[in-house]
Amino acid sequence: MAKLKELKEKIESAINKNSKLEQFKNQILLDITSEGLRIQIVDEKSRPMFKIGKSELEPYTKEILQEIGNTLNQLPNKVSLSGHTDAQPYSSDRRGFSNWDLSADRANASRRELTVGGMDEAKVVRVVGLSSAVLFDKTDPFNPVNRRISIIVMNKKAEEAAQHDGGTVELDAENGDAKANLSPIRAAPAAAPAAH
Repeated sequence: MAKLKELKEKIESAINKNSKLEQFKNQILLDITSEGLRIQIVDEKSRPMFKIGKSELEPYTKEILQEIGNTLNQLPNKVSLSGHTDAQPYSSDRRGFSNWDLSADRANASRRELTVGGMDEAKVVRVVGLSSAVLFDKTDPFNPVNRRISIIVMNKKAEEAAQHDGGTVELDAENGDAKANLSPIRAAPAAAPAAH
């Protein structure tokens, strides 16, 4: 737990110090769950992470994932990724292709970008697409914030469960809420370190 808290601080610090990433910090949410450290990169209406209806990453999303991939490689923990969409039905001429496929493709595109940033491919134990099954904003299924990538830096218990074909949906066990205890990264005051 202490190492995950330290990693959370390290990622917050890396983002606050990186002038390219600092502008996107409101789209990067960090919290500790029953599975480990959860890093969520969420869409904003005016700043989506992917091309509309595609798994192609926007350039700034690549930067975020590469920075996170580099940082994650400094810990031995395994990683789980999930892709999420909003409830807007996917429309395409690709017969049978749905938000389930899109969310899985986006999770895999994110996995590839983490490895470009330096994360060892062997750290990944699970990549899933959850469509709109686990909404971030339960009151508005069409809110852009529901479109997100969730990266879990797994604790030992979660790693063991995932490696035995178990694992859990990424809900906070205590609150049963997909967005419990989340807050966007805030820049630390210049004169004092951030309190966590």
